Amino acid sequence: MELRSPDPTCNPPYLTFAAILTAGMEGIKKQLVPPAGVNQNIFEMSADDRKKAHIDTLPGDLITANEHLLEDKLICDTLGSHVIDGLNSIAQMEWDSFRTEVHPWEVEQYLTRF
Repeated sequence: MELRSPDPTCNPPYLTFAAILTAGMEGIKKQLVPPAGVNQNIFEMSADDRKKAHIDTLPGDLITANEHLLEDKLICDTLGSHVIDGLNSIAQMEWDSFRTEVHPWEVEQYLTRF
């Protein structure tokens, strides 16, 4: 198993550790067998090779990550509705702020073209 310890951006970290421990205990209860380890740089692997090795990627944006969280009954039950509701509210506000902001990259890319 590889666990890249959460950094300070996982704040508060105790929620992250609660989710990690819950997922681990669920795997033990269900006697899940993890896929074989991979001893190569996964960032140099093709998408097909990663799929064959059962290597998934994390969501690429906040709203997708939030959707996955809300769909995960185990984690939602572990953290409780008061935490999940708060995280969902924060994620929705942050996503709305992000998606409605005009970023400098957009100005540089499109202002001179159109």
